[in-house]
Amino acid sequence: MKYFYKTRLLVAISFLLLSVVGIYAIFYPVKIFDIQFLSVFQRVFIDFSLLSLLLLLFIIVLTLLFGRLYCSLFCPLGIMQEILCFLFQKYAKNGYIRNYSAKYFLAVLVFGAFVTSGVLLLKYIEPYAIFGSAFTLTLSGILIFLTIVFLTVFKKRFFCTNICPAGTILGLISKFSRYKIFIKKDICVSCALCENKCQSACINSKEKSVDNETCVKCFQCLQTCPRGAISYGIKPFETDKINLNRRKLVTSVAAFTLFGAMCKFGLVFKTKLMQKFKEVVLPPGAQSEERLINTCFNCNLCVENCPTKIIVKADKNFPAIHIDYTKGYCEKNCNKCSEVCPSGAIKRLEKDQKQRTRIAMATINGEKCVKCAICVRACPYNAVLKIENKIVIDSSKCIGCATCNSFCPHDAIEIFAVKKQNLI
Repeated sequence: MKYFYKTRLLVAISFLLLSVVGIYAIFYPVKIFDIQFLSVFQRVFIDFSLLSLLLLLFIIVLTLLFGRLYCSLFCPLGIMQEILCFLFQKYAKNGYIRNYSAKYFLAVLVFGAFVTSGVLLLKYIEPYAIFGSAFTLTLSGILIFLTIVFLTVFKKRFFCTNICPAGTILGLISKFSRYKIFIKKDICVSCALCENKCQSACINSKEKSVDNETCVKCFQCLQTCPRGAISYGIKPFETDKINLNRRKLVTSVAAFTLFGAMCKFGLVFKTKLMQKFKEVVLPPGAQSEERLINTCFNCNLCVENCPTKIIVKADKNFPAIHIDYTKGYCEKNCNKCSEVCPSGAIKRLEKDQKQRTRIAMATINGEKCVKCAICVRACPYNAVLKIENKIVIDSSKCIGCATCNSFCPHDAIEIFAVKKQNLI
């Protein structure tokens, strides 16, 4: 077992490096972001594929078998916190931190809104969204990330154990996991070495117990104990039984009530929010403004991977990624944004589907047009025609890629958004 920690750490750091180079579009060898828990959970329901279902089942089965191994292997924000814990371990408060029940109410608040208003609130607390937005230098992501850094320096992985909604769900699943960290009470002398080293602060050396709900299975404790009193495997004694006492029953009822209230709040919040923003052009596969606002985690992976850089971050005009045609046009043979989106906010489209998806429409300003026909030659879809010394748009072919607009030297072509994307 002494090799568990080093092996797990090597895999985790490799995954973190792949995440960083993937975010910055240096190269994208595998769809590593597709395995992020809440994004793949959403994809199963809004952009279903067999692969997304298998990935979700993989995470659940992995947790049922081995505990919260996901948090220390595949979550880039979790791995970042582990590195911070190592770098600033002298500042952190050592000792056991209890499992606060407030995190369940926080998860209920977030997921109650998620059911009706999508990721409007979830993206500000979801670990993958925070990591992506911070590393792409989005102000909100940077501020949240710095807050987590501050919390990690002094309270270790408190965000993972008592705040993160994904961690809360995986923690509940891990209570029933097959393999657990446990202390051999007949060997343990309560020296507290493991307790002080534990990044999740889930080891209580006085009671010789481990809270496997908050334990992220970093395995550092296995190599810390000089007596070999900590083990990872099937507990040789009966696990804790669920105690349905009055307090837990009241807490459960309160949580369900709060969930219903947040569902209602989510509907009202979404309705008011949608009225604030003006129409924008969306990447092919986003389908509609309301759907994109409800599903986009603002990880900005599509922004960084767009070869022409026309996809821009959320701003005051629109609270999700969108297209800015002042930067260029949408290339005909590119479907990169569709490929890299892990949450299903941008639906997976093959190139032939993308080339038939109308995202906007072009129109000719007759007062500015000098009939030079540059746009006719530039249009990759043969949608711009010159008929009887007049430039016209064939609406049956135009998908709104803005190639004509980019090549027009007289600013005579305007692009306007469509309410809902469709195949032509």
